[in-house]
Amino acid sequence: MPAYIVSVCDITSVTPELKIYAQKSAELARRHGGRYIIRGKAAEVLEGSQLAGKSVVILEFADMASLVGYVKGEEYQTTVKPLRKGTGLYDIGIFEGAPPPLQ
Repeated sequence: MPAYIVSVCDITSVTPELKIYAQKSAELARRHGGRYIIRGKAAEVLEGSQLAGKSVVILEFADMASLVGYVKGEEYQTTVKPLRKGTGLYDIGIFEGAPPPLQ
């Protein structure tokens, strides 16, 4: 069953390190079988204010084990994630995909 990382990011400081983070996290996600579903700001916020000015990232992985290998792995935690320190507020969750439809 697919698994997803959903991030709502309020970027307050675009640093050179944040740009390196974006590149390195994407490369690492690909190595774990991840692919971006969404990466950026909403084309239009239809209701509410929580998404205004925020970037949303949705990464899809084949399964939860692949996702966990990426986000909780040593390379992400010690080398990649620290690159975004002090650049904003990040709300991040992991989700299992919807089960297949009943037959």
